[in-house]
Amino acid sequence: MSQDREPLYIRIQNHFKDLIISRKLVEDDKIPTEKDLMDQFEVSRITVVNALAELAKDGWIYRIPGRGSFIKGIPETHMAASATMTDSGALEERKAFRSKIGVVFPFIGDYFAIRLIHGITQALEASEYSVVVMFTYNSKEIEKEVIRELKHNVDGLIIFPVDAEVYNEEIIALKMQNYPFVLIDRHLPGVETNVVTSDSVQASMLAVDHLWSLGHRNIAICSDSPLMTVSVEERIQGYNEALKQKGALINPALILTDFEVNAKKKEKEANSLFLQTEGNSPVLNVEHPFYRFIKNRMATAYIALNCALGVHILSIAKQVGLRVPEDISIITFDNPSPMLEEFSLLTHIDQSEQRIGNEAVRILLEVIRNKGKSIGYQKISLTPSLVMKQTTGPAAPAL
Repeated sequence: MSQDREPLYIRIQNHFKDLIISRKLVEDDKIPTEKDLMDQFEVSRITVVNALAELAKDGWIYRIPGRGSFIKGIPETHMAASATMTDSGALEERKAFRSKIGVVFPFIGDYFAIRLIHGITQALEASEYSVVVMFTYNSKEIEKEVIRELKHNVDGLIIFPVDAEVYNEEIIALKMQNYPFVLIDRHLPGVETNVVTSDSVQASMLAVDHLWSLGHRNIAICSDSPLMTVSVEERIQGYNEALKQKGALINPALILTDFEVNAKKKEKEANSLFLQTEGNSPVLNVEHPFYRFIKNRMATAYIALNCALGVHILSIAKQVGLRVPEDISIITFDNPSPMLEEFSLLTHIDQSEQRIGNEAVRILLEVIRNKGKSIGYQKISLTPSLVMKQTTGPAAPAL
């Protein structure tokens, strides 16, 4: 696997492991701060936190709250494993003969993605398979290239499809070739495949029901996805259905999907919720319609269809002086972070992403072991749950 397609959090882990093994970093040396590592590797804080957490868990570093992270040394388990190999060539030979599963993934942008991949790797730990993760960066063309490259070098694929208006023909080709694969997070309507998802319709209905019970009637549902993916469409379907069941009229102005959070090109900046300053630090765009929507209290409650967007709504509310949940309530899909205290307070929809990864592996291994035999397609839709925290409360009186 080329380094540019290696998961970023693993790249950070390997960087420090190499420095420790080569004794360039020794016991009790302090490692750079999270902010310094974010700048050094050009990654998000979530990626850095995840990398350091894994290093601490495996015994490479130790962490002192308020002081930082320090080198612990080479773990005994690593030294024992190294001692069983006569040389690095033997290690590479053993790796080469281990069967592989390919994981095709858009990118790691939040804890939802991290927990999905963790669920996959966890389920493969006791198997004869290692995992190869390749990223598509949400590009349909790269997704085609990655599938073509991987399918000849692995025994099966787990695919998180990119956002696209039409199906990727390479995925359809896998189905026609009877190649072992499982889709996760979203299915292809009208195309029968093995797939593991969370029930998106039920998830939105849970969110609306909770907010309605608190007296909210102006409930906005928000997505910053550039395209209406199947999962986004189903979540909006659940939102509409929940309101219909309550006899409420659907207000199209409260379905917010036509905006971006981060502009990728200069000409898109006017449509971006964040702008880049000269110092390359993103700042909120006070002219953005979504910013003004929140500031003017057009809704009393917000359902964010991904955890990063939920955090952005919370940030905007604080900037414009709105109290959460006294003035507005926020529910986000997925837990933004169990490790960052401020964001762990958000009421959220738990989609059991780790279990999605576990189930995808179970199905794929079953398909691989029954290759050539018809066992039928499995479509698993896990039941979501609402986790009530501190960002939802009774609707504020009308102004």
